[in-house]
Amino acid sequence: MKRRTCVCISVLVCVSAISGKAQSSAPAPPPNAGPTAILVPDVGVRGLSLSGLLDGYYSLNFNHPGSGINQLRNFDVRADQFGFNMGKLTAEYARGPFATRFDVGAGRIFDIMHGSDTAPRFLRHFEQAFGSFTPPRARGFRLDFGKFVTSAGAEVIETNENWNYSRSLLFALALPYYHFGLRTSMPLTKHFSAGLQVVNGWNNVEDNNSGKTIGFTGSVTVDRITWTHNYYFGPEKDNTNEGYRHLYDTTLLVAANRLISFYLNFDYGLERRLEGGSDHWAGVGGAARFILTPKIALTPRVEWFNDANGFSTGTAQRLKEVTLTGEYMFMPGVVGRLEYRRDWSNVPFFQRGNVPDAAKSQTTLLGGLMLSFAQRR
Repeated sequence: MKRRTCVCISVLVCVSAISGKAQSSAPAPPPNAGPTAILVPDVGVRGLSLSGLLDGYYSLNFNHPGSGINQLRNFDVRADQFGFNMGKLTAEYARGPFATRFDVGAGRIFDIMHGSDTAPRFLRHFEQAFGSFTPPRARGFRLDFGKFVTSAGAEVIETNENWNYSRSLLFALALPYYHFGLRTSMPLTKHFSAGLQVVNGWNNVEDNNSGKTIGFTGSVTVDRITWTHNYYFGPEKDNTNEGYRHLYDTTLLVAANRLISFYLNFDYGLERRLEGGSDHWAGVGGAARFILTPKIALTPRVEWFNDANGFSTGTAQRLKEVTLTGEYMFMPGVVGRLEYRRDWSNVPFFQRGNVPDAAKSQTTLLGGLMLSFAQRR
């Protein structure tokens, strides 16, 4: 079964201490001056570049759920214990107009993002695997084929490229993780680029029906402002092409200066029911990230989400969350984060001890450590 969608609005005001989104067409903040990863020697193969990431955490849940699960989380799900999010190696090779990229790894993130995929299990170790073709004199046109992460959303799968450690409710409940198929992009003017995607669907390599999901992408960049748009539509139900799912996603990013950036992310989605009618969701969120020193950053985040029909969470409810993340860069490529988060529901939804649905709130405290490396150039 493919991952569900939702209707969401997100506002995030951020200051960047990281290099941004290498694998998504969503906008990224400007990088810090200097290296942002541990530099390792070049392997000496022309056109080949390697990079990697290790990501782990300890999460304390003050509800101490008997299931050992932090509810409403998609990656940092383990409660009252250490968790290993991912270990990943990225290999990129480019010669002339052709290029390939492979993101290979293991960990809880890989397990969760492939939970509904029926493809062979070994493919679950590939976050991305695609080839690219950029024809000469084609004015920047690019064609990708294979498995690639979605263009939608204001956050990405890699923790170190986000501003909080935990992902937002909107990332967890609103968007797909990846697609398999064709992806194109091309700059049409100095400030505007667009693209078309034809993919099997949401979070699957092998399709669960004979229909295809179509995606349109566009991005406008003027000075320090980047405004992106993504629209996906197609059948996502098993063994039928009826009941289309629609998602519109837009992100407005403003890099105010070297220290401060902010972005507004809006998502609208719906899925038609086979028996008639449709399911809708709505949400709003905001965050701010402040670089206090070259090594220290602070990022608060606030969200509200209305799952009116229980389509995204299994329970009809209104959710709120507030997160405060402190970050310390021990050295380039070695980053620690300490994060406080509290989630609320208007109904008893959260497990407390061994009693399910006993609490209307959940409070967690998390410490995470990320190590990233890249080749010296």
